[in-house]
Order: sequence, then structure tokens, then C-alpha cells
Amino acid sequence: MSDSNELYTTLPADKQPALRVMPMPADLNPAGDVFGGWIMSMVDIAGAIPAHRRARCRVATVAVNSFIFRQPVSVGDVVSFYAEVSSTGRTSVTVDVEVFAERNPENPVVVKVTEARLTYVALDDHGRKRPLPEE
Repeated sequence: MSDSNELYTTLPADKQPALRVMPMPADLNPAGDVFGGWIMSMVDIAGAIPAHRRARCRVATVAVNSFIFRQPVSVGDVVSFYAEVSSTGRTSVTVDVEVFAERNPENPVVVKVTEARLTYVALDDHGRKRPLPEE
């Protein structure tokens, strides 16, 4: 994991975001920053995308293995969620998610704001665990 004060000038060039969104005023907490629960929700959605692709079926979140808030997110930030499968089990897919905020359009800065690792389980049509298909 990287230094929490690390600043970037661009987003990762070698990856495509799973999700990109701009928070709105309704997403703020009483301190004026974006509510952590909103970020957690978006991380879960972003992480589910590669998990779903790998499992080739419905997936459900079974664990939030780690979640680190490094910097606050503000209204007007463009928030990009990069998600990739880090490991698989018999029925599970673990995904690492990195979240970057693009700030200050006049003098652009990119900041890593959150890192998380989540585990999803593959589900059959009846909501029971099922083995992952061969790659």
C-alpha cells in the first residue's frame, strides 16, 4: 500500500476503471466530506464487476477484508475505482480496489483516496454457493 500523501498527476495509464463517478451534495456527511458509506458502496459495486466476470454468474459480497480511507473525497471530485481480481478459491473471488480522486480542474491533481480488498462468492440460481468455472 502506498503513502497516504502521495500525489499523482494522472490516473493509472495501464488500467481501466471499473467505475467512475462524481459525488453530489446529497452524498456529504455533516463535516462536508463525502460520506464513507457512499464510498464503501461504490467500492462494493466496482469490486463486484471483475468478480462477476470471473465467476460468470451472480456474486455476493461475503467479506470486506480491509478498507483504508487515505484522504477525504469532496463534491466535484471525479472518483475512479480500479478493481482487479487478486485471488480465487473454489467458490470465492477476492478483489483489490484502488480509488483515486481527480481534483481541481484548473490545476489538476490526482490523489489515491481509498484502498480495499473484498471477497465475493459465486452463487447459483437458488442463491447457494457454486464452484467457479475453469478459466
